[in-house]
Amino acid sequence: MDYLIYSIEDDKDIAQIINKTLSKQGYKVKTFYDGKSFFEAFKEKKPDMILLDMMLPDYSGSDILKMVRSDEENDEIEIIIISANHMVMDKVDGLDLGADDYIEKPFDLLELMSRVQAKFRRHRKKDKYVIDDVIFDLSNKALKINGQNVDLTVKEYDIIRLLFQNLGNIVSRETIYKSVWNVDGSFESRTIDMHVKAIRKKIAPYDYIIKTIYGMGYKI
Repeated sequence: MDYLIYSIEDDKDIAQIINKTLSKQGYKVKTFYDGKSFFEAFKEKKPDMILLDMMLPDYSGSDILKMVRSDEENDEIEIIIISANHMVMDKVDGLDLGADDYIEKPFDLLELMSRVQAKFRRHRKKDKYVIDDVIFDLSNKALKINGQNVDLTVKEYDIIRLLFQNLGNIVSRETIYKSVWNVDGSFESRTIDMHVKAIRKKIAPYDYIIKTIYGMGYKI
């Protein structure tokens, strides 16, 4: 299961329980005990979901919520608050700041799994990506601009699919090569760049949606 969860929890016992429980369900879980380590990881790769403790040693959960939701590229990230604070206003404030759900401590593991699974099902059903007049329809394997199909080669389609499925995250040239060409080891950067150039030409004037991250790779 390629679904990444960042769990931010300063209580190490609770953090380990969350990690082990969700990992056994097939989710990929990374645990952070403070806001600083989370921010560092978030810059490198964005998750599909964040489980957020509101009381951390360095940052408040509200600060993290505001940071994540300040960028519209993060709108698809599900955020579930897990907090010992049972005050109704704190729940309301958290949801108003952009959280998608709220679980009180102490929580039942079955409830946690159920909430996470519900968010995952919604994520799994998402098969259409829309940016301006560009629509990538995964279920129909189609890229459309202003309602018109863009004719892509197999490799071009595989590249654009990989970039959309990692929306907002940098995809390295090495990752693209391994995924699209199914080859490990050394790779030809020029081969990838030429394919991306061809895609950009076909989707102009919307070629700006594919951003080159110099020295790293590409992202949408």
